[in-house]
Amino acid sequence: MDVFTRPLYVNEIVKSLQFCQQKKGLELYAYVIMTNHLHLIARRTEGELSEVLRDFKSFTAKQLLNLLLTNPQESRKDWMEMVFRYHGATTQQNDRYAFWQKTNHPIELTSPSVILQKIEYIHQNPVRAGFVQEPHEWQWSSANPQSPVKVLAF
Repeated sequence: MDVFTRPLYVNEIVKSLQFCQQKKGLELYAYVIMTNHLHLIARRTEGELSEVLRDFKSFTAKQLLNLLLTNPQESRKDWMEMVFRYHGATTQQNDRYAFWQKTNHPIELTSPSVILQKIEYIHQNPVRAGFVQEPHEWQWSSANPQSPVKVLAF
């Protein structure tokens, strides 16, 4: 679902990523936030990356659902609530709504060439979607020099 079409919602993702970087040992090397998903190339300094992702998804789901369902300017509110409620009813982990898919699609990056290929892939997402001509033009990407989320050099 194209949730991240409004800056209000994207900013919530940005704030949460920044918090995870500062407080949970999340190291980001590349990212892109698309209108309906996001990609990360990340690791964790200590502990399991899956723990940070679990916390990130749990926290942002609650925050984003609250923002979506209380936003008086959100014209898609009723439809979105119906979809989130439907998906929440189909999983045991949720008592009411499901915002994120339950699975991540992790890929182990085993060599510098694989890492560079994956960075190129995620940075090209907005280009392939037809949103921009060049990756650096997409505001919510580590390909953009003014990116609000800072990444580490590879």
